Amino acid sequence: MSVLSSIGRIATRYAAARARHRSERVLRSLPASLRKDIGFPDVFDAQNGRRL
Repeated sequence: MSVLSSIGRIATRYAAARARHRSERVLRSLPASLRKDIGFPDVFDAQNGRRL
């Protein structure tokens, strides 16, 4: 395993985490009625094992 492959793997994980947080932030900014209609945060939290 080379250093470049390790850095690439870390960068990929970082990019995925940023995208996930950005999506969550956008969903949380929606009105409560829309979040309820799409099942957020219940579905999102169940998939990620989070609790509010």
